[in-house]
Amino acid sequence: MALPMCGRLLYLNCRKIHRLSPIYRTICSQGSSDKYDYDLLVIGGGSGGLACAKEAAQYDKKVMVLDYVDPTPKGTKWGLGGTCVNVGCIPKKLMHQAALLGEAIDDSRKYGWQVQDDVTHSWDTLVAGVQNHVKSLNWGHRIQLKDKNVQYMNAKGSFVDNHTVKAVTAKGKEELVTAENIVLATGMRPRYPKIPGALEYGITSDDIFSLKKPPGRTLVIGGSYVALECAGFLNGLGFPTSVMVRSICLRGFDQQMARLVTDQMQSKGVEFLWHIVPQQLEQTQDGHLTMTWMDGNGVSGHLHYDTVMFAIGRDPETSSLNLDLAGVELTASGKIASKNGEQSSVPHIYALGDILQGGIELTPVAIKAGKLLAQRLFGNQTLTMDYEKVATTVFTPLEYSCVGLSEEAAIERHGEENIEVYHAFYKPVEFSVAERTAEFCYIKAICTGDGDQRILGLHITGPHAGEMMQGFAAAVKCGLTYHQLASTVGIHPTSAEEVAKLHITKRSGLDPTVTGC
Repeated sequence: MALPMCGRLLYLNCRKIHRLSPIYRTICSQGSSDKYDYDLLVIGGGSGGLACAKEAAQYDKKVMVLDYVDPTPKGTKWGLGGTCVNVGCIPKKLMHQAALLGEAIDDSRKYGWQVQDDVTHSWDTLVAGVQNHVKSLNWGHRIQLKDKNVQYMNAKGSFVDNHTVKAVTAKGKEELVTAENIVLATGMRPRYPKIPGALEYGITSDDIFSLKKPPGRTLVIGGSYVALECAGFLNGLGFPTSVMVRSICLRGFDQQMARLVTDQMQSKGVEFLWHIVPQQLEQTQDGHLTMTWMDGNGVSGHLHYDTVMFAIGRDPETSSLNLDLAGVELTASGKIASKNGEQSSVPHIYALGDILQGGIELTPVAIKAGKLLAQRLFGNQTLTMDYEKVATTVFTPLEYSCVGLSEEAAIERHGEENIEVYHAFYKPVEFSVAERTAEFCYIKAICTGDGDQRILGLHITGPHAGEMMQGFAAAVKCGLTYHQLASTVGIHPTSAEEVAKLHITKRSGLDPTVTGC
């Protein structure tokens, strides 16, 4: 039944008040048939947020995405899609491929290709190609949102109360948006050390993929996978590269595999500066950079570079969300405290991806978790995200891929006497004619010690290790045992068949080097 004229005017006025000042929500709600503007509001247009928004739209829900990128200290900014698309996985893999192609040119001579000796590389051409692809993905995401009737706004969101978010555009325009459910997917940004000159003269992975000029002699500070990946492709592209490491590399990964990765990088010319930390970064009159360092004994020195990149960790983008106004609890590190899966301390507010306590900082994890969350919220589904046995790959020059437990974690969880480790050093057949060393190509399967020996963790270093691991990861997630693996006939001649041929245990003390065909 239609409202009388006075009722309609009251309703419209109440809606305006509702949008401008949530204090009046309870007064106006009796005149409103729609309590909120949207069924779902997503703050953050990265992989997880976009996946959740698009999945929710499939259920004919009103969905909005807010996304905004604060420029880096160097002024770098980017479009819709989050870290992975713009300054992470995608540009990283493309630059990794560029470096591998350079190595392939060297190999090709041994395979009979008559390649000139003075082959050079153009940084400008590479950056242009990478950025063109990135921009096509930005545009693709916007088109997909439009096709699915998801409202997109390039604005920064922050809470007014637990159902109301203030969206502010780059030009300062403000709008209040209300939603029944809110998903936080703002991701993380690289951390700068608190030393003089870091912000003024240093860069991070947020800048490297769109750098206007070739980086030249480069210092990468940090032992993270981001540090090693960037150092690896920069060295492969011909830029002298050093890595400054405070303690160990790839913390949280299997440390035997981590040492293989860094040893291989050193063999290819990457310099590792162990157990020293940066103290000050200065720029000289000719534009070069001087890094002052100090070791654990108080000894200090100076190093000179063209580019200094920090990769010492990442911090969650939660400080500007005004979470206290919504009642959302944070951990000491600034991540969203998890009460039940992706649910925060406020039942209708959720977190996805890197900012979620107990989550895994990987793009596919955020995407899967986002889709499952939308299905539970709007599709009467019950399946939750399984954060166990998630495979990942470190795209260093010789890739390292793994799924499941590291050897250290397996020993801690099960006891050294209760696990069995099968391992092998192998030689990819394509290394033979090229006369490449295979001393860093290694596989190990960490298994329970009894019965069928369920595989707890699988680790591979080698060319295209990530492609090798994907299929094995599915099997490990399904409960693959060593006996099932050993009964599998390999595909010959491939590197992946060496996984199925594992038969020597560490405990035996036998030489694990694969010989023959």
